[in-house]
Amino acid sequence: MAATDGDPGLFGPSSVTWQAHGDPMMWVAGVRALYLQALHPRAVRGVIQNSDFRRDAWGRLMRTAGFVGTTTYGTTEAAERAGARVRKIHRMLGATDPETGERYGVDEPALLLWVHCAEIGSYLHVLRRSGFPLTDAHADRYLAEHRHSARLVGLDPASVPADQSELAAYFARVRAELEAGAEAREVDDFLLRPPVHPLLVPARELLWRRVASLAYDSLPPYAHELYGRPAPAPATVTRRLRATGALLRRVPARLRWQLPPKHILRAVARLGPAARPAPYKIG
Repeated sequence: MAATDGDPGLFGPSSVTWQAHGDPMMWVAGVRALYLQALHPRAVRGVIQNSDFRRDAWGRLMRTAGFVGTTTYGTTEAAERAGARVRKIHRMLGATDPETGERYGVDEPALLLWVHCAEIGSYLHVLRRSGFPLTDAHADRYLAEHRHSARLVGLDPASVPADQSELAAYFARVRAELEAGAEAREVDDFLLRPPVHPLLVPARELLWRRVASLAYDSLPPYAHELYGRPAPAPATVTRRLRATGALLRRVPARLRWQLPPKHILRAVARLGPAARPAPYKIG
């Protein structure tokens, strides 16, 4: 479909997704998603075996952020192109089970579904727990909307949880497949101590470790059990999430949106100032 200047894209300014994805707590939610995704051995093996995770983890994180930004705020054509690129890459990649020797594609529907649910579930969980105003009805709308993004990566939308009860049932079904194997430990170690230039080590200790710790603490209890590190009491974690959200949301949106790749600013330029995302517009 050809894009026009007024093309609202896959979701559009009236969607929950459009308003929610402009929130700064999405960065904490993204790190939580990485922690959760790494607990599926077949899924994380596909990442570790097909990329130099430690040397390119920042690039991977930014590419994921770019994909989410494009599919949320880009034109329909841009979103479809981004999805086609992801599907093409996934078709070419495979992984090998070191114990059985089985070779499998990283685009297996079960693996794509796990990555999708861990990601979208993390976004929803962190946003709500940090004080972003989403009711249960909004949360169900958000999950239903993301059947669009699931289609882009190659999933049948009908197979994707469309509300909170279906998402909870999915996580309950997949729980037995999860473990903190060697690859998950590698991701965990990276997220705790990502390699940076020596001059940036103080910033890593001051800022990044707080983000990573908050993301880890917000995981479900079974994830803490698998990783083997306890988390503070849930009420304490919720207070920290709300305090962090309140602090980050005080940074003016126009300033936050100047950070690359500036998807929101381009969407507002394309659709007009009424398209600015804001929590109160969810309705």
